[in-house]
Amino acid sequence: MLPRFFASIFSAKANAAALPVWQRRSLMFLRWVAGIFLLFMSINVLFPPPDLPAYSTIITDNKGQVIHAYLTPDEKWRMKTELHEISPLLQQTIVHKEDRWFYYHPGINPVAVGRAIINNVLRGRVTSGASTITMQVVRLLEPRPRNLWSKAIETIRALQLEWRYSKTEILQLYLNLVPMGGNIEGIKSASWLYFNKNPDHLSLAEITALSIIPNRPTSLRMGRNNSLIVSERNRWLQQFEKDGLYLQNDIADAIAEPLTATRLPVPRMAPHLSQRLRNSGQATVQSTLNSELQLKTEKLVADYIRPLRIYNIHHAAVVIINNQTHAVEAYVGSADFADTIDGGQVNGAAAVRQPGSTLKPLLYGLCIDAGMLTPKMHINDVASNFGGYVPENYDQQFNGAVSMEYALSHSLNIPAVKMLHRLGKEKMVAALVKARFNQIAKDEKKLGLSMILGGCGTTLEELTGLFSAFANEGLYHAPRYQMQDSSKRPSRILSSGASYMLHEILSNIERPDFPVHWQATGALPRIAWKTGTSYGRRDAWSIGYNTKYTVGVWVGNFSGQGIPELSGASIATPLLFRIFNSIDYDNDKNWFRMPATMDSRMVCSESGLPPAEHCQHVTTDFFLPLISPAAVCNAEKEVMISADGKISYCVNCVPANGFKRKWYKEAAPELQAYFDQRQIAYERIPSHNPQCQRVFSGNGPTIVSPDNRAEYFIEKSQPEPIMLRCNAEADVATVYWYINNRFYKAALPGESVFFAPEAGQVKISCTDDKGRNRDISILVTIVN
Repeated sequence: MLPRFFASIFSAKANAAALPVWQRRSLMFLRWVAGIFLLFMSINVLFPPPDLPAYSTIITDNKGQVIHAYLTPDEKWRMKTELHEISPLLQQTIVHKEDRWFYYHPGINPVAVGRAIINNVLRGRVTSGASTITMQVVRLLEPRPRNLWSKAIETIRALQLEWRYSKTEILQLYLNLVPMGGNIEGIKSASWLYFNKNPDHLSLAEITALSIIPNRPTSLRMGRNNSLIVSERNRWLQQFEKDGLYLQNDIADAIAEPLTATRLPVPRMAPHLSQRLRNSGQATVQSTLNSELQLKTEKLVADYIRPLRIYNIHHAAVVIINNQTHAVEAYVGSADFADTIDGGQVNGAAAVRQPGSTLKPLLYGLCIDAGMLTPKMHINDVASNFGGYVPENYDQQFNGAVSMEYALSHSLNIPAVKMLHRLGKEKMVAALVKARFNQIAKDEKKLGLSMILGGCGTTLEELTGLFSAFANEGLYHAPRYQMQDSSKRPSRILSSGASYMLHEILSNIERPDFPVHWQATGALPRIAWKTGTSYGRRDAWSIGYNTKYTVGVWVGNFSGQGIPELSGASIATPLLFRIFNSIDYDNDKNWFRMPATMDSRMVCSESGLPPAEHCQHVTTDFFLPLISPAAVCNAEKEVMISADGKISYCVNCVPANGFKRKWYKEAAPELQAYFDQRQIAYERIPSHNPQCQRVFSGNGPTIVSPDNRAEYFIEKSQPEPIMLRCNAEADVATVYWYINNRFYKAALPGESVFFAPEAGQVKISCTDDKGRNRDISILVTIVN
């Protein structure tokens, strides 16, 4: 459209002579205007306005208050004043003082230019200028010597800026670039570094004081020349009163306001998270942090770690998530960011560490959802071998048959490994990948059963996010670090019923992992929590939650040094309690409600299953209808025995008379071995009738030593025998060992037998007195 318009103006030259004089002059004027416009557009294309300067990256809290800031590449504090921070008071004061016709001129003020020329000519020197706010922005973007040539360039640049930006954006540029003394530029930088507040919170006196600094930034130094600043400020306030800009009372209050401002340090809260958010590329990043909670947590961590340094424990990290908004409201990466000796700048919240036992709640929750467990169901905590992997409990003891809730609250290792083996590692890994455990996703193929005891890599951020999912009925919401983070669709990790069962177990006050002096924590709010200690005592964990918050705590050393005193229960948990007492004191009124997807039932105390007719002791247990095991208790078995009680009968060999029926507790072979090794008395089922001709089916003995398909190295000079040991059914009295299909020895179930192997592949067989057999093979290598 514009090219056609200009073409029509210049092509009308041939017919101009026939036009009236006023039309010829109008046409000439249009040609001049069009020519000037084309020249301006050409200059605009060939010599575009300068690029805008880099701003200081500032991190704000969830209310927009600055909590951290970084210098620009040219070492300036140049914080970007956002449009919403330019209050009407700030705008009116600055525009009236600097350029009251700002909203009416195109970047240059012809009236002001004419007045300046006349005054300067009459007085023979420069007494007044004609710079508009737009021209001052040009000068701040491209500093030049003060002469007529520079003034001409500034005029063109001012027109370019007016063409490109709106008046509000130009005013914003001025407020962002105006010098405020030293390396401080812009109203926002000055507002924070002198008054510790946002620009939209400045008073009339403060705005006026800041507005006069750019006129003499060297002599009017805040904190050094406050009396001179007050004098100039009051002079301008009186001028504003004469001009009718503000009411007399407002001016009087502003004049009476004292000026005690001085150069303040830049806010340095949440340095570890701020460093991460700084990489977003935005000038202003609004985090989800609650500055009050952040300051409180930073102090709690610093105060807590200080006395622990005598034990050579130097750092801690804390992450706090709001369970309703999924926002991270406090984030502490180390006890002291300025600690250069012990690596205080390392971010402990994001560091990949071994999680100890902190993943066990998820495992048991998955087993509940898979219909394998309920809180009162029993698991055997006895010596177990999982294809060569032989886990041990923390205290290197065994507990026999224990309930799932006991195993979880006491953090027993063997039941956890046993349930992971039954559940399948793949299901556990899949749930953790859903919860964005990045290192586990990378190591998925390398992970084994030891992952449930800490044999994997996780971070405090990930663990805290996982426990927050427990608090949200098993729905995992990715923790939010920025206010503008969109709420992504949650992932289902556990059912609401399994999550509620975890709440009840993990909030039990009668737990062995309470710290010694936990009563000193005061009115501790009800929380559910789990501790963890990594292998070698390198990491102490404690993750807790209630309906409002999830708090994750890690304590240790960034060097990875193990400390004998370091444990989740005694070192990390007291800090967890202090934090909860500080942020949610004495708040146990709101607790999780039992969801409609679960119910309670009576179960046998011996097994945790629905009681059979013979069960004498029952208790209440939670369960998931149509999912949890429904089979009745099988802890006891009715057996037909001879009158003297020395032999037992099956249905095929029971005599017509002369026998009796008796109930026996039926213990699994591994539990019988546990009883025998510890000389725990129990009533064994008598051996089966030797005259019976029935061929028995079912499971043969379980060979627990040696390991199937394992390779054993035997020194030729000092050969050591290999131990043979098995677990058998309750009614088995004798087992028979075979080496390479040749009979070797008879023994009792659970009895240890030793043999000296020959080199090569060795087949080992174990047969019980019912004819049931089990075979394994090992490879023996003789070394010199």
